[in-house]
Order: sequence, then C-alpha cells, then structure tokens
Amino acid sequence: MENMATAERPVLGITTGDINGIGVELIIKTFSDPRMLDACTPVIFASNKTISFYKKLLGIPESNFLYQNIKDFQKLNPKQVNVFNCWEEEVVINPGMISETGSKYAARSLVVCTQCLKDKQVEGMVTGPLHKKTMQGPDFRYTGHTPYLKDAFSARDVMMFMVSEGLKVGLVTEHVPLGEVKKSINQENILGKLQLMRDSLIRDFGISAPRIAVLALNPHAGDDGLIGEEEKTILVPAIQKARQGNILAFGPFSADAFFARMHYSQFDGVLAMYHDQGLIPFKSLVPGGGVNFTAGLPVVRTSPDHGTAFDIAGKNLSDESSFREAVFTCADIIRRRKAFQEGTRNPLKKVEIATE
Repeated sequence: MENMATAERPVLGITTGDINGIGVELIIKTFSDPRMLDACTPVIFASNKTISFYKKLLGIPESNFLYQNIKDFQKLNPKQVNVFNCWEEEVVINPGMISETGSKYAARSLVVCTQCLKDKQVEGMVTGPLHKKTMQGPDFRYTGHTPYLKDAFSARDVMMFMVSEGLKVGLVTEHVPLGEVKKSINQENILGKLQLMRDSLIRDFGISAPRIAVLALNPHAGDDGLIGEEEKTILVPAIQKARQGNILAFGPFSADAFFARMHYSQFDGVLAMYHDQGLIPFKSLVPGGGVNFTAGLPVVRTSPDHGTAFDIAGKNLSDESSFREAVFTCADIIRRRKAFQEGTRNPLKKVEIATE
C-alpha cells in the first residue's frame, strides 16, 4: 500500500448511521460520483451485503459504484471506494422502520470506525445519522455522536459546531430539554465554548483573528433585566473575561434581530445558548449545504446536518448534498490542521539583543 494518504486525498472512515434510515443511501449516492475520489480515499464501515442491498434497492448500476471489500488496510485502494466489513452475519434491513436492529449495526459501524481512527488507519470520520432513542442500550449509552466521541478520545470539552462557508454556529448546550438549558448557562461553560470556537476557527478554518458573536439567552437580551437577569449576571461578564483572554467576543445579541438583520455576516462564528436557537436559523439560511462538525476533538469528525429521515428511507428521495459537504469539509479540515501544525511546529524564539 502507498502512504495512508496524500495531502490531497486523506483516508476517511464513513459510518452508516442507522441502517434502516437514509445513511447508506447517502453514502452510495455521494460516492457514485467518481470525482469524490479526488477529494479523499473513502472507507465505508458496513458490510458487503448491506451495500449490495441498497445498491439494488436504489437501482444503482454496477459501473456507477465500484468498490472493493477489505479486512486489511494494507490492501486499501486509493483509487476506489473501500468497504471494511464490520459484520458478516445476515441482517434484515427494513428501510423506514425504527428498530433496535438498525441502531445495533449503526453502533457497530461507529465503534469499529472509531477504533480505526484511534489506530490511525483512517484520518477522519464522516458519520451517518443515528436514531438517538433506539441507540440507547447496554452497549451504547450516549445521546449521540458528540458525547460518545468525547469519551472515546478523552476530550476535555467538545462543541457541536454547525458550519458552512458563510455561517458557523456553535452551541453551549446540545440535546437537552429546554427546561434544563438554564442550568448549563454559566460563565465557565460559555468561556469554554468560546475558547473552543476560537481555537477551531484558527486551526480548522484558517481564520487568524476570528470575531465571535454571543447570542442572548432571553428574548430581547433580557430587556435590561425585565425578562431575565442572565445577560447582566452571566453573559456580559463572560464576554468581558473572554476579551481579556484575547478572544474577540461580542454581544450578547438578541437572536431574532441578529439573524433577521443579517448581523451574522459581520462575524466568523456565532455562539448560541441552546439547540433550536442556533439550528433553526442555521438550517433556514443554509438549506442542504450545512455540516455538523465536532470541535474540540484531537481527530476530525463531520456529519450531515439532518437526521435519519425514516419517512423517505429506501425511496430514492434522499438529498446527498449535506453528506457530500460533510466529506469535503472533513478532508479540508484535515489539510488545514496539517498546515497549521507545520506552520507552528518551530516558532521563532524571541531573542534579547544586548544594547550599549
């Protein structure tokens, strides 16, 4: 085998997500375009039978999606799609059906790919969508990819970061009930997410001095305390501390006016307090082209910005745009991280010059 990857074509691990959802469809549609092999060398963590099932269901001609099965990364083919067999047994696939079986093999794909990422057999990971409720079980006790990967890589903190070319939105809280959000809004959490966002914008997106907008928790940024004190007691002090630490943070901004008046165009990143506050405007402003990126990990993981879409699974109605962007983004971030590491590996030391 050649080197694991070239700077132009990193090796990416691709997980299926729930095998009854649209994940495998998206993978096949994405890599049916041979030009994708110019961006990366894909390794799909699934089984030959699962791929064959969906190829037949979608009516994909053999010549449009050529792949090889591998069990040994020494036989990786950089000019072809590779399928790493995570299971050999017969699995009943029921597109559109929510079941423990669909989630069981989603977890298998994710766990095996994660180990290969740890072992540096792949350089980055693009994950298919999961069904969070059926994923819960004795072998997988996480609410999604982000907390699982945080534990898997012993990361101190991570952040769900929704990214596109013109808009990047990070979250202080993720998949928690709205009634629980307030408990997590404190200066420590906000400062931690601001630091994560700043570091990611510099290292992963090549922005040397990123400007970050912080959204308010309450409507109208609390109206000077009339409808909430968190802006005065938590957010403003956190932003001030961030600026003292050389983080260019601004706000807090009332979320409705901030997006309606396109103020986001003046910033490199936006920190939202909770899931829907950030994701509703993001998905409205970036239809089909958004990517979910996990900031704070020592590895690169991306995914499409949507879920399993059981209602259209198996009907050849899925749109692979976001998945394709997730592949491109993963490869781009890997390249930028390498460039950043090279550029900062041997910084010039300050030399004191004696004067008369």
